[in-house]
Amino acid sequence: MESKRQQKFAGVIQQDLAAIFQREGMNYLPHTLVTITKVRVTPDLAIARVFLSFFNNTDNQTALQTIKMHASEIRYKLGARIKDQVRIVPQLEFFVDDTSEYVERMDKIFEKISHEPRQPDTEEEK
Repeated sequence: MESKRQQKFAGVIQQDLAAIFQREGMNYLPHTLVTITKVRVTPDLAIARVFLSFFNNTDNQTALQTIKMHASEIRYKLGARIKDQVRIVPQLEFFVDDTSEYVERMDKIFEKISHEPRQPDTEEEK
């Protein structure tokens, strides 16, 4: 369970990273919208795990590798934005957030189930 301090710090990082990707995301991934879905911070605030989702993109793993290649540059830009609020800028670890894919897969399963013929309810009397 995250402390209030971790949650607040994660929120600050999420907002500032979102602004960085909104302004400069096209430099890393042209024609792709990058969204920061979640940020988790370790208790010592040294590592931030950033979960990303990509829109207008066919290969999420390649996009993730591109972001990871630019991690030090992104961390530097984040540091310039939050330098007055923190002692150290956390190391950034990037992951793909597959929640939307999971929801889509579950929707397809429920759709399939809803179209199957129902079995009549039979109650056995004793």
